[in-house]
Amino acid sequence: MEQVIVLAGGVSGERQVSLRSGAAVADALKSKGYVVTIIDPVDNLGAHRAEIERADVVFPVLHGSGGEDGDLQALLDAWGVRYVGSAEDTSRLCFDKVAYKTFLRRHGIPLAKGEVVNQHDFWQSKLIMKPFVLKPFDGGSSLDTHIIRDVKNVPLAAINASFAAHNVMLLEELIDGVEITVAVIGAQAMPVVEIIPPASGEFDYENKYNGKTQELCPPKNVPAASQKTARELAERIHRLCGCRDLSRTDMICRVDGSLVVLETNTLPGMTDQSLLPKAAAQNGLPMPELVDYLVKQALLR
Repeated sequence: MEQVIVLAGGVSGERQVSLRSGAAVADALKSKGYVVTIIDPVDNLGAHRAEIERADVVFPVLHGSGGEDGDLQALLDAWGVRYVGSAEDTSRLCFDKVAYKTFLRRHGIPLAKGEVVNQHDFWQSKLIMKPFVLKPFDGGSSLDTHIIRDVKNVPLAAINASFAAHNVMLLEELIDGVEITVAVIGAQAMPVVEIIPPASGEFDYENKYNGKTQELCPPKNVPAASQKTARELAERIHRLCGCRDLSRTDMICRVDGSLVVLETNTLPGMTDQSLLPKAAAQNGLPMPELVDYLVKQALLR
């Protein structure tokens, strides 16, 4: 049977989520008969080059910098290794939220108003006069993301700490509505997942992984017409950006049913709580069949 190396862990702030994703992927692959090795490139991926080059397929589940930003994909391409997921250029585009939104805006994709700000620009921006979102333009898992609904009570210390860590960030208007996500496997959109954070919180890093957020598939609060449009939009973005094998696009469905795109993840989470595996399972593709399909797609290249 084919040998698959799962890359998980790494050095980004999303390391722990990546390790959980890697364990879930490895277990599912083993259940399908693959010979699986997990490598954590926390030190130096180059030290594992010989082993990686001997593998039939590499399955990256490295989230954040060093996994989704294109550097890993460029290295694997240079080594002539087949791997699951999008190539370098697409990975870089979707990881950089500013470049991504500039690209999609040219294609008429509905997006929130926003601007890149440093700490000084942030306090001068008109966008903070109304509910807003402040987040890194090159990260994931909602790390250092601030969702501010009450502009009279802005958490100064937390925001200043985020600017100390990131220097410049993406400031956007907060779109009211239901948060949804649409996974694309191959070229086909999966069922829409509705995300309902706890009543006292937001869909932030803590609430993504503490089990308190409801994820409804099929949704209860999203019109059927909006679900259809969301799936078509996710497939279109998948094609426009050149995504390969899998992607997951997050959106807001407004009260009137219209949609606003937030971002596209090229290596979304694969834990037992992650959104893409849940949507795939709802579409008749449980985790073992999902990872088997993704590996087979890579083997075709």
